[in-house]
Amino acid sequence: MEKSTDEISYVSQQEAIEIDEMLMGPLGSSVDQLMELAGLSVASAIGEVYSSSDYTRVLVICGPGNNGGDGLVAARHLHHFGYKPSICYPKRNTKPLFAALVTQLESLSIPFLSEEQLSVQLSSDYDIIVDAIFGFSFHGTPRLPFDSLIRKLVSVRNQQCTHQKAAVIISVDVPSGWHVEDGDVFGDGIKPDMLVSLTAPKLCAKMFFGTHHFLGGRFVPQSIIDKFKLKLPPYPGTSMCVRIGNLPQTNLSAQKGIFASSESLEEVEEDPIYQFQKWLSDALAAGIKEPHYMVLSTADKDAKPSSRMMSLEGVNKDGFVWQTNYGSRKAREILENPQASLLFYWGPLKRQVRVEGFVEQVSEEESEQYFSSLSRDNQIRPIVSKQSRPIHEREVLRQQYRELEEKYHDRTSIPRPKHWGGYRLIPEFFEFWQGEESQIALFCGGD
Repeated sequence: MEKSTDEISYVSQQEAIEIDEMLMGPLGSSVDQLMELAGLSVASAIGEVYSSSDYTRVLVICGPGNNGGDGLVAARHLHHFGYKPSICYPKRNTKPLFAALVTQLESLSIPFLSEEQLSVQLSSDYDIIVDAIFGFSFHGTPRLPFDSLIRKLVSVRNQQCTHQKAAVIISVDVPSGWHVEDGDVFGDGIKPDMLVSLTAPKLCAKMFFGTHHFLGGRFVPQSIIDKFKLKLPPYPGTSMCVRIGNLPQTNLSAQKGIFASSESLEEVEEDPIYQFQKWLSDALAAGIKEPHYMVLSTADKDAKPSSRMMSLEGVNKDGFVWQTNYGSRKAREILENPQASLLFYWGPLKRQVRVEGFVEQVSEEESEQYFSSLSRDNQIRPIVSKQSRPIHEREVLRQQYRELEEKYHDRTSIPRPKHWGGYRLIPEFFEFWQGEESQIALFCGGD
């Protein structure tokens, strides 16, 4: 069963806190009762989408608060459902409830791992990663070691965008690092494949464009529904979770070049950035290879154009970001003429987005942060690569690569080369194009 997101209530951070206080106060629920139901809901949602035969290895990353407790409970249920969970719980809560949960998991021989024991490439060890770090009561900026763990989850998403084998990410209630109400404010946070909202979706869930959104926690009494005027979906049968929104459909006719439009112009988001993010998420859900690749077109001071394929590394309210060599032709042309355009094309969906705008270089800090999230292999490549310059033979590059591998083999990080970093296109014009079976184009533009 599924429920349209237009018919569901989203609650603010303060409302979520008040609901929790009522549940654990005058309505008589205990923390351990609610945590047990929440963790079971998360495990049930995972089991509904990702079978234990195909997604066996699970890493549950737990924070120090109740959200982490939900993750511990979910890990226990996942074990009994046939999965093989491991747990990263770097700052353990010493309260008896949490200590008991740890004891239960240890009695099942579920391994606990430190952050240092996690490999750089999490996807090589796990099929599913559960983000149970921070919940709706979190304020401020994540600190060590959780900021580092969040960056590792962001790097998993980067792997998904480059169509490498990548683990799926499930966030519990609120994607960690997001603002509870405003969502992924800077656009560089976790992009989970599944969000399991608890009790009622938080306002940030409106900015979730992943494939699967579930509501869990079948414990909201009518008195709270009436007091907060909540609209919540009915739970099917005896299920502990209910899907919110439509299950993305893979249209087989689309794979043959025929696209049946399910979205009219009236349904286009008012904010073009949100509209782009929705279409990019649709392309990811449809299994389109390398949906983040785009054509970047630049021109020199004489207006002579050039184009090339580039990898989109991030998009947020400030614009579209990619990384490149500052000595390349495109970089020189941007220096001479900072106007450029981007073109995204998702053939099986018959969709195209064109973006025009002004290009600026991102800050050193932003380039450093992105570079540090890359795998060692992807850190070495831009050091070796001399874009837009001829090479005499491929072996020269291979030798340089081997030398750098040896040089940095015992280092946890590699310094970013000064000739490599990011650019951001600040959009001034969007055009969204959508084909139909008749090949008539629907499009909307804006400046």
